[in-house]
Amino acid sequence: QLQVVESGGGLVQPGGSMRLTCTASESVFAMAWYRQSPGKERELVAILTNTGKTEYGESVRGRFTISGDNAMNTMYLQMNSMKPEDTAVYYCNIGSLDYFDRFHPSDIWGQGTQVTVSS
Repeated sequence: QLQVVESGGGLVQPGGSMRLTCTASESVFAMAWYRQSPGKERELVAILTNTGKTEYGESVRGRFTISGDNAMNTMYLQMNSMKPEDTAVYYCNIGSLDYFDRFHPSDIWGQGTQVTVSS
């Protein structure tokens, strides 16, 4: 059964940087990062496909970078210029791509990793 595990969360000061890692139990076609803050809906952060296509949520564009290894079983999220509003539990999702190369999340989620941005 396909599984994913996130790691790398913690506490960082505003303006600082942090890198998250998502490891899947096998190679996949597409992976994504989502995040959820208390009282808010889960939000898309970034998507990575096995063709190298990336996509970012508006709130993180220009500050976060998603990347992965060639085998597409490990994904990273480099977060720079972090803000207090980036505080959330970050989740990894293994999804699929349709004919138009659009990402569709699945019900395969990691346990999440807490990221806190605070001075």
